[in-house]
Amino acid sequence: MTKTETKSRVGTDLSAPQPMAADVKAAFAGFMNDFSVFQADIKVKYQQQEERLTMLDRKTMTYNRPALSGAAVTEAPHQKAFQAYLRSGDDDALRGLVMEGKAMSTAVAADGGYLVDPETSAAILGVLRATSSIRAIANVVNVEATSFDVLVDHSELGAGWATEGATAGDTDTPQIERISIPLHELSALPRASQRLLDDSAFDIEGWLAERIAGKFARSEAAAFIGGDGIDKPKGFLTHPSVDNDLWSWGSIGYVPTGADGAFDMSDPADAIVDLVYALGAGYRANASFVMNSKTAGAVRKMKDADGRFLWADSLAAGEPARLMGYRVLIAEDMPDIGSGATAIAFGDFGAGYTVAERPDLRVLRDPFSAKPHVLFYATKRVGGDVSDFAAIKLLKFSAS
Repeated sequence: MTKTETKSRVGTDLSAPQPMAADVKAAFAGFMNDFSVFQADIKVKYQQQEERLTMLDRKTMTYNRPALSGAAVTEAPHQKAFQAYLRSGDDDALRGLVMEGKAMSTAVAADGGYLVDPETSAAILGVLRATSSIRAIANVVNVEATSFDVLVDHSELGAGWATEGATAGDTDTPQIERISIPLHELSALPRASQRLLDDSAFDIEGWLAERIAGKFARSEAAAFIGGDGIDKPKGFLTHPSVDNDLWSWGSIGYVPTGADGAFDMSDPADAIVDLVYALGAGYRANASFVMNSKTAGAVRKMKDADGRFLWADSLAAGEPARLMGYRVLIAEDMPDIGSGATAIAFGDFGAGYTVAERPDLRVLRDPFSAKPHVLFYATKRVGGDVSDFAAIKLLKFSAS
């Protein structure tokens, strides 16, 4: 090698990029780019996997929801089958439910007819509870038998003080009364044309519930107040009534207004006060007034000695009016004010009157008796009677 060549090699600028270093840098940049793409792809796949798991969890929760979805699955077949029976008389699906022994008893009654589906039955019972009937304040029980027995101890159980070492004396024997409330058949017979039933837009179940509930409510309300007990509940006004000073078990005590067929002219409000305090203190806490609209119109004008109205309208929607602080139930089947009329009742009806009923409600479709209309014979069994004669008092519009 010559001297000139040696200088040339020594003078080379080593800081300048060499071909190999440039290749490594390019390769590393490519690797980082590929890694970024791979990382983004993994992130997308992870998100997709999470979404699939979430959807799977939701489906699992839906299928395993025992209380709500289980009831819906049970009731839906009966509701659909019952609607087919109402519209066309096709009872194959209902009979199939009976044969398969499925829940929501769809058994055929001995005299024909099928149990109303739970939704329609609940709508009817809801209307009955909401109407202005003694049912709204009475004791309501469900029974499976043909009657309901109430055991009432209407005596004071004896008690006494004892000293240590002394012989305790015998206490009085309680007097137990057994009151038997028989159940009677309540029926309604709404009708509709077959053309109307063939219209799929017609809400057959809603229509039927409205018709049945209206008929049942009117019949029950009248019977619980004035029913004679013959093939119907016995009303509390049909039991013997006596002056409250002479009251005994088996009758209902009354307080006279002091004027025949009217309130006393000088102090009309005194009769209301006397009625309230004729009821025992143990019953007053849950007591209610019962009267019709015409009587309520006369009572709400009354004032006390200080000029304050005895009647107070409720300030909250759905809440009943108050008379001397007690609830007022407007029952149109109560008698009007008149000579000797017991037009106002006051008492703890939850203790004093019991309504017993079977929970099932049946419907029999009859397309033949009233052509071209279809009759729906709906029946339920219900009874009612006074269960505690000390829990109800009456205001009698008489001089004594």
